[in-house]
Amino acid sequence: MTNPLLADWTTPFQIAPFDQIEDGDFAPAFETALKAHKAEIDAIADQDVPATFDNTIGALEAAGAALDKVLSVFYSVAGADSNPEREALQREFAPKLAAHSAEISANKALFARIADLWARKDQLDLPEEQARVLMLTHRGFVRSGAALEGAADKRMQEIKGRLAVLGTEFTQNLLADERSWFMELDEADLEGLPDFVIGAARAAGKEKGAGGPVVTLSRSLIVPFLQFSQRRDLREKAFAAWAARGANGGETDNRKIAAEILALREERAKLLGYANFAAYKLETEMAKTPEAVEALLMDVWEPAKAQAEADAEVLTQMMHADGINGDLEPWDWRYYAEKRRKAEHDLDEAALKPYLQLDRMIEASFACANRLFGLQFKPLDVPLYHADCRAWEVTRKGEHIAVFIGDYFARGSKRSGAWCSAMRSQAKYPEVQSPVVINVCNFAKSDPALLSYDDARTLFHEFGHALHQMLSNVTYESVSGTSVARDFVELPSQLYEHWLEVPEVLSEFATHAETGEAMPQAMLDKVLAAANFDMGFHTVEYVASALVDLAFHNGDAPQDPMAAQAEVLSALGMPKAITMRHATPHFAHVFAGDGYSSGYYSYMWSEVMDADAFDAFLAAGSAFDPQTAAALEEHILSKGGSVDSAELYERFRGRLPGVEALLKGRGLAA
Repeated sequence: MTNPLLADWTTPFQIAPFDQIEDGDFAPAFETALKAHKAEIDAIADQDVPATFDNTIGALEAAGAALDKVLSVFYSVAGADSNPEREALQREFAPKLAAHSAEISANKALFARIADLWARKDQLDLPEEQARVLMLTHRGFVRSGAALEGAADKRMQEIKGRLAVLGTEFTQNLLADERSWFMELDEADLEGLPDFVIGAARAAGKEKGAGGPVVTLSRSLIVPFLQFSQRRDLREKAFAAWAARGANGGETDNRKIAAEILALREERAKLLGYANFAAYKLETEMAKTPEAVEALLMDVWEPAKAQAEADAEVLTQMMHADGINGDLEPWDWRYYAEKRRKAEHDLDEAALKPYLQLDRMIEASFACANRLFGLQFKPLDVPLYHADCRAWEVTRKGEHIAVFIGDYFARGSKRSGAWCSAMRSQAKYPEVQSPVVINVCNFAKSDPALLSYDDARTLFHEFGHALHQMLSNVTYESVSGTSVARDFVELPSQLYEHWLEVPEVLSEFATHAETGEAMPQAMLDKVLAAANFDMGFHTVEYVASALVDLAFHNGDAPQDPMAAQAEVLSALGMPKAITMRHATPHFAHVFAGDGYSSGYYSYMWSEVMDADAFDAFLAAGSAFDPQTAAALEEHILSKGGSVDSAELYERFRGRLPGVEALLKGRGLAA
């Protein structure tokens, strides 16, 4: 029988036929597709005719379609619904893919054709997008080591192969720690917990096969437990497990892996002539230099730290009033912050949460996209990789735009966090293809599914990424959708979060799970007034992580990353009761791959732009101003990486923004 991963898909919109695909199909399909891609690359490199854009760059864009098809399905299910067989395949595929990539970048005949085109670029008279694709291709080959010779070339290939293996190990170790730990709760331990936390704990206990409710390391469960549990001893136990992910000793410990990754990255950068990995990595980003990144982060750090320290004093007094002496600890902060929020804003998370139903928040995200960009969403009944997944066809004026898939609930087989990926990216070459986009989240499962306000913000955030993919309108897949500078990629996602806070959106879609009534105006006012509550804490935990990431890569790689982490935090004067959002052993953004390495700052860099970009709507008089929305789509969402990121933003806004809008938006400046 034909392997379903390699067959032509006759499913609606050529969605992967998940009901036909078995785990045993992946390895043979991978090997066949890999061999086919190698043959395609050799055919491009070995041509005996002069290089043109079409026969070299265009041919590279068209090559590897079968491999992309196999891997897009595999990595979608491996990240969101893992099992031992899929994890073994990840470990098998990682070094093979790294070797394949290294083999392509080391192909001297191929690079000679690309270099020849680059040398003649001014005579080629290429359109804007083709000129950009040529530049990115040439730059990518050079940065991959294509110009290296001899021992340096060989060592670069070894480094890339080893890094691929280590990134996979880091991810799987973290998933193993998150999957294996849970804390069983007696009925007495549930005292003080809201019904939505109890329901989520019971659902988690059922999934784990426990006899009753449990707390797991899923953020959507452990955070509300830390907010509401009156049992300080249980909060401490849960927090300790959460903080220790990837650092529990034994086979799943990530500390030595992190050290080796940092050393290899430094060696890789120096082989290419850079002073350190941060200099190498940031060269292609909007920030350009480590100094620019550090300046931004420190501009935000000082006011955030001052706010957090003032907040810590208030929370400590509240704790002492409860008869608990001593210092405020990290497992106390969320508990007393929640009590303070209720006291100062009369806003109770337990009372708020029934108004934030998952289904209604999905509707809200769709409705905003409809008002802004004219998109419509129709449910699709198609087989997907897990029963929790849902799919919609996205259209505009009756024309098919994309398929959107949502996978919202936490489970033991899913890695932590939330992300957006494209099972198929938009492109017009070598043929027109519409995108298939997926949002993956880790919300606590209950009936009905209720979200915290942070959860709802996450949903909007990931849908902003999805819009960047769905509204892409470029020719070449390599610059499609979110294929942009890392410190620009978060702009559409963080910008879209603002629409959750538009009063008319909440008043329409924040309806009570039992009564169906809209959120009372008084509660809505409190929600919006409390939008920046505890922002000192949230900013400090994030910026500390970004500064540690930068320090790891901006100089000699530390032999002991944990000691280096401690040194950075000490120099910053990190408040005692706040920890990094992602400590080194579970800092998957930085160590699971190169994506956010030396680049975790990018959320903050993008936030500078997103605060300024939303101001454009407000200045126009409406969060749904049609002219501003059209400009946003034309200049940013549709362009992908086909134009330099800074130029795209200037086309949209007329200028680049300063940090002032960010500080004001976070309530850290007047």
